[in-house]
Amino acid sequence: MKGEYCVGSASFLSFVALMLLIFVHVGQINTSTVPYGIAMAKVNMSGFGQALSTGVVKFDPVLGLYTNNYTSPLGEQNGLRQFYQFGLYSYCAFVNSSAGTCTNHTVADRFEPYIAITSDMLQNYTQYSFGFFGDTTFGNSDYLGNNAVVAYYFILLGTIFATIALLTGVARRAILFFISTAMSIMAALFILIGAAIWTSIVKKCESVNTQDIASGVLSGIVVSYGNGIYLTWAAFACLAASIAPYMISCCTFR
Repeated sequence: MKGEYCVGSASFLSFVALMLLIFVHVGQINTSTVPYGIAMAKVNMSGFGQALSTGVVKFDPVLGLYTNNYTSPLGEQNGLRQFYQFGLYSYCAFVNSSAGTCTNHTVADRFEPYIAITSDMLQNYTQYSFGFFGDTTFGNSDYLGNNAVVAYYFILLGTIFATIALLTGVARRAILFFISTAMSIMAALFILIGAAIWTSIVKKCESVNTQDIASGVLSGIVVSYGNGIYLTWAAFACLAASIAPYMISCCTFR
């Protein structure tokens, strides 16, 4: 019975990790209920217009900065959205808590929040934005985009290894238990690296939250972690926990 408990617990943990990773992968692929609720990073732009009006264009109304047309295509200077959410394959933008649209799906989509928001702004507002954020981590699209691509492939490979660990760990064969152990170790390592990279780049982007665009006027932009990062860390924890029972089954075959 000891071997059955080990195999069962390891398989359960691998299954939970795989389900969590699947949810991470479907985040922001469209605006339906589940994908909409899962993102790796979130950018709240709702306060930027007020900050711009207060700190910069004090005598001019900030007209045309935002759009209320949630079906309007992204990236075509049709107006800024209130909320932006970034996934592994695309990003979505919303004019309120639920009405939004998404970009086309791209494998290893780059995390480039500055490009995303400025491509929706009219030209005169992008000039202000470059002056505010051009030299910041938030505006460093090469750094953020390249790291997001690297993190994506680590998460993808970790997902594949987790799938192999789950499938090979159900049969009572010593060699399969060995493969499951090795795959769990690899999956945990790769997911750890991917989660750490995403955590790091979003954390560095959060510096824009406290940045002044004028004396005493904050940017009005709020960058935050999406729950996709937390799901990725949870998947890592499950995979790490599954290593021991897989290893016991491999070594004892009981």
